[in-house]
Amino acid sequence: MHIPLTIYEKKILEKIAKAAQGLHVESYVIGGFVRDKIINRNTKDLDVVCIGDGIALAHEVALQFRPAPQVNFFKNFGTAQIKIIDPSTQEELEIEFVGARKESYTYDSRNPIVEAGSLEDDQNRRDFTINALAISLNKDDFGALLDPFNGVGDLELGIIKTPLKPEETFSDDPLRMMRAIRFSAQLNYTIEAQTLTAISKMAHRIKIVSGERITDELNKILMCKKPSIGFDLLYKTGILKIIFPQMVALAGAEYIDGKGHKDNFYHTIQVVDNIAENTDDLWLRWAAVLHDIAKPNTKKFEEGHGWTFHGHEVVGGRMVPKIFTQLKLPLNEKMKFVRKMVELHLRPISLTKENITDSAVRRLIFDAGDDLESLFTLCRADITSKNKEKVKRFLSNFEMVMERCAEVEEKDHIRNWQPPITGEMIMAHFNLHPSREVGIIKNAIREAILDGAIPNEYNAAYEFMLQQGQMLGLGK
Repeated sequence: MHIPLTIYEKKILEKIAKAAQGLHVESYVIGGFVRDKIINRNTKDLDVVCIGDGIALAHEVALQFRPAPQVNFFKNFGTAQIKIIDPSTQEELEIEFVGARKESYTYDSRNPIVEAGSLEDDQNRRDFTINALAISLNKDDFGALLDPFNGVGDLELGIIKTPLKPEETFSDDPLRMMRAIRFSAQLNYTIEAQTLTAISKMAHRIKIVSGERITDELNKILMCKKPSIGFDLLYKTGILKIIFPQMVALAGAEYIDGKGHKDNFYHTIQVVDNIAENTDDLWLRWAAVLHDIAKPNTKKFEEGHGWTFHGHEVVGGRMVPKIFTQLKLPLNEKMKFVRKMVELHLRPISLTKENITDSAVRRLIFDAGDDLESLFTLCRADITSKNKEKVKRFLSNFEMVMERCAEVEEKDHIRNWQPPITGEMIMAHFNLHPSREVGIIKNAIREAILDGAIPNEYNAAYEFMLQQGQMLGLGK
């Protein structure tokens, strides 16, 4: 079978082949690079397996380039890596080298037992048939495709299937269950029935996998073109309940007196799909995942009204740091951004349901700051009604809110606003130390500007400060 390679990729493979022949070792390109080339998918990684020392091969390959790239190697794992820049495109290609090996896990261990092996052993230990494809770099059959499990046939049919019995493959490394789901979402392939049944049966084994590896797969699923495919499979196989129970708690609809609420799990993954059409920002996609996360905690049935979820945005915001900690996500500005989006996600929508005052718009702009456009993107994605007229009306009202925000911002310059009177100015004028009175005056100036009681300018704020000081019995 012809593998479509660029001129530069072919040159790289020839250099690897030359280096391997110089060391008298067999070498092969294996896995994702081969798969992606066959299906014409962009790839920036190239895995090389050799029957021997992968680190030694990496050093020998590096010498084939001018200037020679740095070799990063990990002796304990027997792996090495170099990075090559394609001069014609300036794109980076990461090449990883490893010796062929057998790899297995004991029942309750996160660390694999690794032994040297043959190419057959290495292909047997691969997660899926479509990732066990190899290209020979050896003199006798350079460029030949080695496909022991009919991976090409599975690529043509769009099937995710394990090379060995799925129970054996998943027992060796339970993370492969999530990888199957991730590849299904990324490639829009179907998981073969026996493989899918094994995932459901063995879902509990995901508990032995480190949180960091699990979250890496979750992030990759979240960055798919249609993340709902992956989240739905995680839910149906039982994996999601183990790794992210708060999201599973969103599932299902309850009815009282004939009144029910929507299934908030399927609403959420629809919102994630919607936002995925408009942004590649991982953290904004996480905001979509978490925007309604507190609905189960705030659900209440009110007689004559139906189901309510009052305050779910506030409770949800408080849940964000705990969930980030649980999922080993970063507790930094990214987490604060997601929390902010969760806490504010109802604000623009609520403005479509009332006569919008400049004060309400000012407060939204002030609270959202530089993240106002991100908030709007989330709010648009949150419209999931199947009623086309309702969606059209919501979007029309929403456009009106955005226009009002633009008008008010142009007039009042509230975004990322710094008060014209600082705490230092207040202390200097009234001869105060940091105190409760300083905070009262600062807050009063801020509220007066946001309410439109005084303009956003120094002289008006200064006069207002004097009035507030007088009310508090302060003198210069």
